[in-house]
Amino acid sequence: MVNDSDVIPPSDSGDDVLDQAEWLAVPDIMELTGASLAEVKTWLQDRDIIGSRRGPNKAVYVPALFLTEEGPVFPLRGTIIVLADGGYRDDEIIRWLLTSDDTLQGGSAIASLRDGSKTEVRRRAQEMAL
Repeated sequence: MVNDSDVIPPSDSGDDVLDQAEWLAVPDIMELTGASLAEVKTWLQDRDIIGSRRGPNKAVYVPALFLTEEGPVFPLRGTIIVLADGGYRDDEIIRWLLTSDDTLQGGSAIASLRDGSKTEVRRRAQEMAL
């Protein structure tokens, strides 16, 4: 689940990958996927998706790229677990997944996962976690 320590402060630069991302609040996730509130909470607790507390109300938001109309991007959970086990906080994991990387299929780790290419993403995640 998202903790208060996962609150991502706004970037001073204005060009931070987190500022450029599209974020979905829990009701938006429910609308996109047709999932119930309980299902979305379970996805967050089970780390199928991760988010951060953003905005003036510190509400939980999840990057839109972490979801499809069917639910969480399937291989995302394993990548989150690898990085978290390596000591990365949720905000660092989100930033890594969203950061542009032309050496990955799709141009970023999350795009590569969405394209079904989890092997290279997980290999790099494991390298980072060591």
